[in-house]
Amino acid sequence: MILTEKTAIYDAFGLRIRSEIELPELLAAANSEAFSDVEIELAKPEFTWPIWDQTQDHYAVHGAKLFFYIHEVASFCIQEGKRIIVAPCENMDEGRLRLYLLGTCIGALLLQRKQLPLHGSAVAIDGKAYAFVGDSGAGKSTLAAAFIDRGYPLLSDDVIALKEPEAGAHGAAIVMPSYPQQKLWQQSVEQLGRTGQPYKPLAYSVSKFAVPLSASFLSSPLPLAAVFELSRTEANAVSLSQLHSLAKLPVLQNHTFRHFLIAPLKLQNWHFSATVRLAASVQAYQLQRPIEGAFSAYEMVDLILAATQKGREANV
Repeated sequence: MILTEKTAIYDAFGLRIRSEIELPELLAAANSEAFSDVEIELAKPEFTWPIWDQTQDHYAVHGAKLFFYIHEVASFCIQEGKRIIVAPCENMDEGRLRLYLLGTCIGALLLQRKQLPLHGSAVAIDGKAYAFVGDSGAGKSTLAAAFIDRGYPLLSDDVIALKEPEAGAHGAAIVMPSYPQQKLWQQSVEQLGRTGQPYKPLAYSVSKFAVPLSASFLSSPLPLAAVFELSRTEANAVSLSQLHSLAKLPVLQNHTFRHFLIAPLKLQNWHFSATVRLAASVQAYQLQRPIEGAFSAYEMVDLILAATQKGREANV
């Protein structure tokens, strides 16, 4: 059953979430009596939805509401950054529904709240957060998993929720931890030497797995020190180069989570200003790895650790 026996309270993405749907991936709130930032509710029969073609996925914006429909999963409504209403389809897969709740729904909700979400993974290195962004298949989660193997805890996977300093204050944006789980492709599991582990396949894929984390997850917010854009290249070796000034902007803008929603939500001006402020407060790098041939995620870990060490020494 997706219904909880009673409304459950969770802490994730810097938000207190009160939900009528079980979200076992999330951490239970330490104080269940505290005021909630977000309500997740099952739709009442009288709630009005757009008219969908039930064989197609759809998105629509009506005022302060973002609606979207995923075929054979659910209709979702994200409202004013405070409320998510869900109408599950008959015989839907609960795991797949939760993937959309904790992915697209949270990403859209953060945009409505004018909190910048990046699409990638973030790990903690010596008291600072470092984000890995890139297109699908670039290796973001694999790289984060390699850092975890080296003893650096995960802050977030897939959706990186950022919180800007208060108005008038100076300093870096803060990465708000998500929840203790990664998603890894079969190829990544093999590359990291984790075959044989009892990982559960994600609902939509038999070749991508939910990887639970416990001691390897950090639940404390950390300032964001740098962003690394992962990409694939025809070259035969891994390479790392630092980006400066305006070159940072495309990285932050293109790898905003669910970037295609920014225009329908009329957030273009805010998004531009937010990414400009972020670019001014963080270092940014481009990390390229071969499309083909032998390379190791741990090679990339070594390059990044060397770069972060130089960055910390330069700021001393």
